[in-house]
Amino acid sequence: MPRTLNPEAHALRRDAFVDVAQRLLQTKGYEQMSIQDVLDELDASRGAFYHYFDSKEALLEAVVERFADSAAASVAPIATDPGLPALEKLGRVFSGFARWDEERRELLLALLRIWFSDDNAIVREKYRNSMVRRVAPLLATIIRQGRAEGLVTASSPDHVARVLATLIQGFSDAGGELFVARQANTVAFEVVERTVAAYTEAFERILGLPAGSLTIIDGPTLRLWFD
Repeated sequence: MPRTLNPEAHALRRDAFVDVAQRLLQTKGYEQMSIQDVLDELDASRGAFYHYFDSKEALLEAVVERFADSAAASVAPIATDPGLPALEKLGRVFSGFARWDEERRELLLALLRIWFSDDNAIVREKYRNSMVRRVAPLLATIIRQGRAEGLVTASSPDHVARVLATLIQGFSDAGGELFVARQANTVAFEVVERTVAAYTEAFERILGLPAGSLTIIDGPTLRLWFD
């Protein structure tokens, strides 16, 4: 008789591989981490590994997908909070993402060391698409509220939300590249500030908000990461 799959046990075992990969990314880095390292940590066979993942890259993608799920979930309650005006919701979404990053600083630093390599181009693109799918509906909810409040002038909330979600990913990529450059001391802090100002202006103009009404990252957080 064929063996019956226990979905809960299957998910738990798969999560164990992702847990170990996440930890090894922090301690060894992606290039140095091998499938055998993961197997040794779990006392598992290669057959067990390939039952869940078809490659090391697929395992990294699972770590990244977990990131996307967690990041989006951390700000999802903001969009539906009935007690907050739209502009405050937008600010809290950005500060929520920043807080989420701070709480995972060590892992994010480990990922940044391998994130921009050519080998991870497909993973980066999948992460961006995954985040856009998760974040755009949340932003659309806020944009509709902003229009109802007479604050947001942008039309077509669903389309504008997707543009903003894509722009947020661009801002995230720019931040990662600037962080690496700051670590190498190849750009000044003022360049970081100008980049943040440019993205802030772009967000405001797309939404039709007054200049200076939106904060996408506060000064102390900016200095924590870049100064």
